[in-house]
Amino acid sequence: MPLSPRTQTPRAAHPPRRARPLRRRTAAALLASAVSVALLAATAPPTALGLGDRLFPTLGNPGYDVTAYHLDFTYSGDNRKPLAAVTTIDAWTTTDLDRINLDFAHGTVESVEVDGEPAAFTGVGEDLVVTPEEPLTAGSWTRITVRHTSDPVSADHQDGGWVRTADGLAMANQADAAHLVFPCNDHPSDKARFTIRVTAPDDYTVVANGLPTGRHRNAGTTTWTYRTKHPMATELAQVSIGRSSVLHREGPGGLPVRDVVPAKDRDVLEPWLAKTPDQIAWMESKVGPYPFETYGLLMAQASTGFELETQTLSLFEKDLFTEPGYPKWYVESVMVHELSHQWFGDSVSPRSWSDVWLNEGHATWYETLYAQEKADRPMETRMKAAYGASDTWRAAGGPPARPKAPAPGQKISIFRPSVYDGASLVLYALRQEIGHRAFDRLERAWVERHRDSTATTADFVRLASDIAGRDLGGFFDAWLYGAKTPPMPGHPDWKSTAPGKPAGTGTREGTGKSAATGKSVGTGKSAVSGSAGSGKQAGVGTRVMPGTHGVSGPRGARGATGKSPVTVGGAG
Repeated sequence: MPLSPRTQTPRAAHPPRRARPLRRRTAAALLASAVSVALLAATAPPTALGLGDRLFPTLGNPGYDVTAYHLDFTYSGDNRKPLAAVTTIDAWTTTDLDRINLDFAHGTVESVEVDGEPAAFTGVGEDLVVTPEEPLTAGSWTRITVRHTSDPVSADHQDGGWVRTADGLAMANQADAAHLVFPCNDHPSDKARFTIRVTAPDDYTVVANGLPTGRHRNAGTTTWTYRTKHPMATELAQVSIGRSSVLHREGPGGLPVRDVVPAKDRDVLEPWLAKTPDQIAWMESKVGPYPFETYGLLMAQASTGFELETQTLSLFEKDLFTEPGYPKWYVESVMVHELSHQWFGDSVSPRSWSDVWLNEGHATWYETLYAQEKADRPMETRMKAAYGASDTWRAAGGPPARPKAPAPGQKISIFRPSVYDGASLVLYALRQEIGHRAFDRLERAWVERHRDSTATTADFVRLASDIAGRDLGGFFDAWLYGAKTPPMPGHPDWKSTAPGKPAGTGTREGTGKSAATGKSVGTGKSAVSGSAGSGKQAGVGTRVMPGTHGVSGPRGARGATGKSPVTVGGAG
């Protein structure tokens, strides 16, 4: 059977199962020449694998390309209890496989099937290692079905993957927490389409990525089904289960916009949500058509301190919109930050986690541009302040395209200021270098060329050079990988403060207080700050008002994910 494109489902409506008799005859014919290799493979113990990502070397697995996930959850109504789950994975093999490694680190596995046949399985580290009845040959389609539990509470009672809200659950899987929820190839380089089905008590509303394809009422429960039309990275999966209201409105070109809010807060949140269609139109005027089938905001009743760009349904903490301390322009810029990620990070995803500056730098750029155009907050003021802090950021977290590896237990520490305002500063320098018109062409060409795919820093450098009509390799090497911040084109007077000296930005070191107000806002994780829309993990970061020099603070800084090894249950 010919292979469909990377993120497409198989061309046949029902891909044929492997021809087992033929494969057995082929195996018998080759047995004499392959016996020593077969014996070696049979005796090699299962081991955890990974794709070798510089920042997350054990994430992802080689040997196959996932085309589709089918996630089926059953929720009891108690967000402290594990959900019953069935995860079905459709994939093409890219090499011969005796075993299939999946990322899965928090749940009990009851059984595994490969193409409808029982398969042996075991947990090794954060991998679920599956041994099919027969080896898989390169270029074959396969379906893996895992029956398991999905636990919203980790062993040390910290949320990871699932976010427990006041009335149910939501997801926050970036960067490495999707496999706390379901077995997967948990790396953004392997995008796939998703079908998500959730059965919950009748008084709950379920919303997930994509558009609804069905709702079936059972005896006391309702089953909700959603499907994405575009491929998606595992880190961007979203499921909301709660006593929610879903608000519908129309976006540009008839785009369906739906927002999910706590039912009791509907009237308070409606004025904020009504801004989304105009914000989408504003983004389209900058970079081109919205890339997906729907959009909306999910307002979580949870003390997360972060927002997250889950595909087609961005996750927000409700308190961002209800606490009186945040000015209107700031809240709107956070909304645009997550919206812009639908182009930069979701549609065009990073090939590796070292490319995350392309996500966060662009989101911070459009957040800042929106604040300039809609609220008279000058971009140049913010960029000059970021330049002043840039050397300190690079020393603390690495340059934008080579962030330091995460510390043990703090894997999301890659989301440092250097990949937010520091990366946005690179884009500002690029616009200064090549001019506004060429920069605008580059932004549109980037999202058009790599739509529904993944891309690298090298891809961006190559495209920028093509559009500028000259080699920009040296420019990008200095700005993306240098320990020191290069001179800013057009602003020779800008200076970056040496590491160890106060830069006058973000929060006061160790206090968690806003530089602008002195108000205590969190746990004080950082002396220098990132984007207004940044921050990734519940309960451990800071939410900071923009500082006096225009550099905004992190809405959170993810810490430990609270992973625990997968429990293997049943016969394996």
